[in-house]
This record gives sequence, structure tokens and C-alpha cells, in this order.
Amino acid sequence: MSDKKTEKTPNRYQAIIAQVFADHYSKGEKEFEFKRDEVTSIATTLNIKLPKNIGDIFYSFRYRNEFPDSIRKTAAKGFEWIIEGAGSARYRFKQVRLNRIEPREELLTIKVPDATPEIITAYALSDEQALLAKVRYNRLVDVFLGITTFSLQNHLRTTVKEVGQIEIDEIYVGIDRHGRQYVVPVQAKGGNDKHGVVQTQQDILCCAEKFPNLICRAVSAQFMSEGRIAMFELAAQEGEIKVVDEKHYQLVPAKNISIKELQQYAIRTAC
Repeated sequence: MSDKKTEKTPNRYQAIIAQVFADHYSKGEKEFEFKRDEVTSIATTLNIKLPKNIGDIFYSFRYRNEFPDSIRKTAAKGFEWIIEGAGSARYRFKQVRLNRIEPREELLTIKVPDATPEIITAYALSDEQALLAKVRYNRLVDVFLGITTFSLQNHLRTTVKEVGQIEIDEIYVGIDRHGRQYVVPVQAKGGNDKHGVVQTQQDILCCAEKFPNLICRAVSAQFMSEGRIAMFELAAQEGEIKVVDEKHYQLVPAKNISIKELQQYAIRTAC
């Protein structure tokens, strides 16, 4: 069999983003900016048909696909490239230590009585929507963070200074027993999408701008195998996104939680 048949050629998104990178990158650079309209001119030069939503190119590399080797090999040891917003119709390539946030399979799974209305489960139209509904109806944000929260808005689209337009899957506000009030941006990932740190950075900046008097606790939820839900609390530290906490939950009928499991949960709480 000819080697040519087994060679993997770049898709149109990879070809475009590789050219954007090549047009700006100089050896040793850790970050640089580019304009959105450069994508259009590059696509014309390469005779590539653009998607109706040009933003899907950047979305795909944030949450779905890897950058081409020509980009990845330029990152310093222990770092990865990301694309973040840099203002209206502007973007920034930047090297960070953590790009994708993925669940750790070795963590314990905590069973929670499933309070999702069956009709919601029956008619949820997408993994993301199903996940947001399960998180909402089972109060998993409250369970995970240990505060009382309320859903304020779904799919909040807004503009953030020095970033541009963003969208938060769902935003909660909450309060604890001391009267402290919180804003909790939640991002949900289902299917093949993975959570990227860019989204959390944008969420935190948005909350600081729109809700300056509330404590921001950014959360990400992601479906895992066997119907498990991974919950992450994320925070910014020294310009990078860090994982503060991670828990895995499984929604089951109450009768499927054994006395032994309840005793184990009690022991861990006491410790």
C-alpha cells in the first residue's frame, strides 16, 4: 500500500490556523495577536471555503481539536498554545501550562439521588443541554460548592473589555450561611468537547466586570462514561487557570445507594 494513502492531510481549519500562526510567530515568542479578518484573506489565498460562522474555527481548537504539529512543536517544554479573545475582532495566541481540563478517572464517584424529571430526560436536545438540566434539577452546584445557589440566566451573551464577545452556558448567584454572596459561571461540556481554560478565563473576567461585589467561583461540568458527571471548581492564579477542586457524581435512583456507601460518605465527611 502506498504511503500517500496513509498520510494525514490537514483539514481546512488546520490549514487556516497554521497559516495565521506562520504569518505572525517568531522563534521564542510566548504570545502575539492577530485580527479576525486575516482568516478571510488566508482562506481566499488557500482557496478554502470558510464556514458561515468563522468563530467556529477558533472554537474547534479551544474545545475539540488539537493544533497542527507545526504549531504545537514551537511551544516551550511544559507549555501549550491557546487562542484567547483580545478585543473586538481580535485574538491572541498565548502559551500556558494548562489548556484542556479533563476528569481524573481515579477519583471516587459519589452517588446522588436523581431528581431529574423524566420528561426533561426524554426531550433534552443535546448533551450540553441535558447536562445543564441535570446539574440544575439536582442542585449539583450547591452540592459541589456547599452554598445555596439559584440559576440567574442561561446562555448569557455579553461583551467583556479586552476580550470581546463571550457566552456563558449558565450563570448562578448564591449565598452562604455567613451572608456572603457569590456569582457562579457554569460551563458544560458533552460529547467530544473538552473544557478549555480560555472559557474559564473569560468567565472570571466577565464576573469581575459585571458583578464586582460578588465572589466568583467558576465551575465546569462534563459528562463522563457511565453517566457520571465531573464537576470542577477553577480559579485564576498568577495569570493561569488552576483546578481548585474536582468531584465526580452519578445520578441514580435513591434505592441504588446502599447503606454501606452512605456509611463510607459519612466517614469521609468526619475525616
